Amino acid sequence: MALYVIADLHLSESTDKPMDVFGKAWANHKERLEEAWRATVTEEDTVVIPGDISWGMRFDNTEKDLLFIHGLPGHKLIGKGNHDYWWGTLTKLYDFTRNIGADSIDFLFNNAYKVGNKIICGTRGWFPDGSYGPDDEKIVLREAGRLCRSLDAGKAIMSEGDEIIVFLHYPPALGGVKCGPLADILWEYDIKRCYYGHLHGINPALPEKSLGKTDLFLISADALGFKPLKID
Repeated sequence: MALYVIADLHLSESTDKPMDVFGKAWANHKERLEEAWRATVTEEDTVVIPGDISWGMRFDNTEKDLLFIHGLPGHKLIGKGNHDYWWGTLTKLYDFTRNIGADSIDFLFNNAYKVGNKIICGTRGWFPDGSYGPDDEKIVLREAGRLCRSLDAGKAIMSEGDEIIVFLHYPPALGGVKCGPLADILWEYDIKRCYYGHLHGINPALPEKSLGKTDLFLISADALGFKPLKID
């Protein structure tokens, strides 16, 4: 029962959004993702997907993308990304997956999951910037609240020896700038590992490797070569 992670699948089965317009690295990315996933993940494993799942704007043009994910091996825990406009309340999300028969998918949304000795927590987050406007401040505080609710849910299901791991869509720090409220929460809850996506076509040496005592890992699909990363 292994744990894997990969973000930014950017599927577009029902929308005209070919990802190779963003560079040759994205050519045939869905086929490459499926091949690597099936060669790596078993039905007993869990894969966390922290956002940017589908280019669909509504549930009806996201169905094929979620059914594609459902058809891959393993249990999937999906978080929200900045392009997931189809996202809704937890009730609506589960109504949708139940109606299409995608029961291998759960959602990381103000909650937490236990996988072996690892506790899965997270939220979308917001971009790191030292000059937030009023609208940004509102979003950051909302995301901070969601992260706290997720972490509190995680602490409630912890056993001795378990580790809480945080999964965000946005990086909590980049280029020497941090998202202060989220960084403070990572430190307050003594989080040792945080995985995030969102960044594409970036030199692997550029992203921050740590934020205080929290190690940071970029796991966008193109950064991983479209192969889910095993979390040991």
